[in-house]
This record gives sequence, structure tokens and C-alpha cells, in this order.
Amino acid sequence: MSQTKAPKVRATLFCILVGIVLALVAVVTDHWAVLSPEVKHHNATCEAAHFGLWRICTKRIVMTDSKDKTCGPITLPGEKNCSYFRHFNPGETSEIFEVTTQKEYSISAAAIAVFSLGFIIMGTTCALLSCGRKRDYLLRPASMFYAFAGLCIFVSVEVTRQSVKRMIDSEHTAWIDYYYSWSFACACAAFVLLFLGGLALLLFSLPRMPQNPWESCMDAEPEH
Repeated sequence: MSQTKAPKVRATLFCILVGIVLALVAVVTDHWAVLSPEVKHHNATCEAAHFGLWRICTKRIVMTDSKDKTCGPITLPGEKNCSYFRHFNPGETSEIFEVTTQKEYSISAAAIAVFSLGFIIMGTTCALLSCGRKRDYLLRPASMFYAFAGLCIFVSVEVTRQSVKRMIDSEHTAWIDYYYSWSFACACAAFVLLFLGGLALLLFSLPRMPQNPWESCMDAEPEH
């Protein structure tokens, strides 16, 4: 690899590494979205919830002297209870999400996120193997794996967004308000870094194009 491309590749790999960390944080945490029911009486106890790809946590909050008709914010003190979704762990009791979310949406978002982690592992393997002498060509499949991982994260984000929207619009749920939390932001940032980083790494790892019209790729001077 030429000395002019090496710093660009290192900077791109660093951005991809940040994207990998953000993707892992998003997948394992349960703050993708926060749901809030309507509060009709002040000084009443309400139950807000936040969830991720695998688990939901509910919190009983006592509302005092608030003009807001929704429960929360979720950061207020209260009794917290977390459980895995029933379709992931049949032994858990999570009736709240058995009714209020679309089961297919939840399973799809989690499965696509797992595919993303698989692409990340394959891309990282290729990137590590490319450190050997004359193995720069492995950066090209690594870049594609990272780009595919970013696309999977994006699809998982969109599936989750549609799930939340259907929950709020449904007449069979108590939720009237929602907002996306920091795990969702981590997933969005991971998509940008992985997808754009993968494309940039692919461009930087391509062989040098001929500089003259009469020069072919085979005639170009090899890069060291």
C-alpha cells in the first residue's frame, strides 16, 4: 500500500472501529425507545417503559404536580422491572409487550441485528488478516462486510421505528407518547460510520488506476 493511502486507511478503520463499538452498545442495551401512557390524575402512579431488541423494562413512577399528561420522564425514581420478550424466553412474563408490540417486528429487528454482528466479525477478520505482508487485497472484502453491516443496522432501526409507530397508533395499547433514546442514537450513528466507512475503505483499497490513456492496469507501477 502506498504511503499516501496508508493514513487514509488507518483513519477509515478508526471510524469503522467507533461504528462497531456503537453497534455493539445499541444491540445489547434496551434504551431504543421510551413509551409513556396517559396520566389522568396527578399524584397517581403510572408505568412508563423503555425497550431494546431483546428486553423491556417498566418503571412505576409517582407523578406529582406536573402539567404534563404523559408519564415520565423515565429518569424519575421508581420501581423498575426488566424482562426478556416472551418470544425470546418463554419462561419470562412480559404480557405488556405480548400485546403492545408486533411480535414479528421485534423478532425481525433482533435477527437483522445479529446478521449485522456477523458481517462485523467477518469484516474484522479480513481487516486483521490484511495486516500481513502483501495482503492489502483483503481490505476490499472487509469494506463490503462493513457496508453490509451498516445496512443491516439501518434495516433494524427502520423495523423498530415502524414497530413503535404501530404501537402508538394502535387502539389496543395504552401508550400515547414516545421518544427514541440513546441506544437508538447509537444504532443510527453506527449505520453512518459503518456504511460510509466501508465505502471509503473500498475506494482507498482499490489499485491505482492508470494515469495515462495508453497505460493499462498491468503496466502501472506496483504499489509498495
